[in-house]
Amino acid sequence: MSSPTPRPIRFVHRGQVQQVEGLPPTTTVLQWLREHAQCTGTKEGCAEGDCGACTVVVAERDAATGELKRRTVNSCIQFLPTLDGQALFTVEDVTELGRQAAPEASATGATGATALHPCQEALVSCHGSQCGFCTPGFVMSLWHSYEQHEQPLPRPALADALAGNLCRCTGYRPILDAGEQMYAAPRVTLDTAPVLAQLEALHAASPDSLVYEGPNRASPDQVQRFHAPTTLSELAALREALPDARLLAGATDIGLWVNKQFRDLGEVIYLGKVAELQAITLHRGVISEFIGKTGPVLEIGAGASLEAAWSALAAHEPELKEIWLRFASPPVRHAGTMGGNIANGSPIGDSAPILLSLGASLVLRRGPATREVPLHDFYLDYMKNDLQRGEFVQGIRVPLPHADAGEVVRAYKLSKRRDSDISAVCAGFFIRLEGERIAEARLGWGGMAATARRASATEAALLGQPWSEATLRAAQATLAQDFQPMTDLRASAAYRLKAAQNLLERFWLETRPGSPLRADQVQVWPATC
Repeated sequence: MSSPTPRPIRFVHRGQVQQVEGLPPTTTVLQWLREHAQCTGTKEGCAEGDCGACTVVVAERDAATGELKRRTVNSCIQFLPTLDGQALFTVEDVTELGRQAAPEASATGATGATALHPCQEALVSCHGSQCGFCTPGFVMSLWHSYEQHEQPLPRPALADALAGNLCRCTGYRPILDAGEQMYAAPRVTLDTAPVLAQLEALHAASPDSLVYEGPNRASPDQVQRFHAPTTLSELAALREALPDARLLAGATDIGLWVNKQFRDLGEVIYLGKVAELQAITLHRGVISEFIGKTGPVLEIGAGASLEAAWSALAAHEPELKEIWLRFASPPVRHAGTMGGNIANGSPIGDSAPILLSLGASLVLRRGPATREVPLHDFYLDYMKNDLQRGEFVQGIRVPLPHADAGEVVRAYKLSKRRDSDISAVCAGFFIRLEGERIAEARLGWGGMAATARRASATEAALLGQPWSEATLRAAQATLAQDFQPMTDLRASAAYRLKAAQNLLERFWLETRPGSPLRADQVQVWPATC
């Protein structure tokens, strides 16, 4: 197949179109900011997307609305070519907005006008910074929230918005205070029209796919190519022609391969420009052959962000809202994809257990041909899956549950921190009750084996039984036949098994016929705002 001519990376930053060439394709956005753009306000903390000190805002034109769509991401693990055709905002831009607005605020008689943006001024006045290292990241998350909402968020929702930013000095109370107080000052918002005009001009100048060439970061004497196709058919042909190339979506895992393990990625195929992969579609009346029923199916493109995918699932099944908010952090969910999380195949990934319980299947594509595989058959062994050479995950099909048909879903996550932490155990449970008897059961588990897996023996112990305490105890005992978990830094084998049995009991307490516990009786932190 013919390939587009290599060209520079083009994006908008500090009000200007930036054109970058000659740098390794795996140069991170943070490295470019600090070492090449001399914008050192953005900090490097963990270099793995955990601490949020490097948080920036990336924006693009929303094709559906024509408006500027913004998202926070961790610049330490985002590769620079992923910015092509987009706009980048950093703490310097927020400071400039405050500086430009200060004379206007003074002219209107406003008191306390400064060269700081309201979110920065609020952090100062609320004593939300001590060492200050994390503060630029907090500023960017607060600014993103400020631009998205005209009124202060309820405190639990504000805490969720800041879940990707860690502070070891001040703690969160004064920072949350600042998130409320920033709305008290005269409103200072970004004029999006010039940015949109620049983005449209960029698209007109470079409408085609990107091929970027630069020195290999791991082997500087070699040339490394970064391919960013724009259509699904182009991606399929490229993947078939380059079956050994590394597929890249959000870089929330692969970014660490480069930063922490110094791995050579070889040729890279980036999925982020393929709009068809980002579609989320509700199909009604579709027969799902793998679970033997007819009903609505949510099809999630493999390139849809974790935020968009979990938001769509929670809109149809509100019981999934808490695990959505506890899945990593907003910057990770904005960049990472559900398809990438599934294809990665980590035994502690949080998407797979829930999707296993829902009876999901995967659409796999090689060239023009597609095939559908049940998710429970996709994982073959630790970090091994059923993808054939030249094949990729195109989408995820999720049958949606019907509460009025006796179908019940729950999702649980156990980790050392509530927010932005890796699971010790993650579980998704689905049962269908006919009266008080269990007619169907699917129990998906993460952290219990070398792959995310269903508990087949435990499911068999539930089928046909009344949903009673006696059935629960039998299922708890059977769980040890399904799993012999390992001991690691997150949890011991004994803890994992006991915790899994306890989660089954919690599921029963919440869903038992006659006297289920209310949500406020099992939540220590509000799941809804």
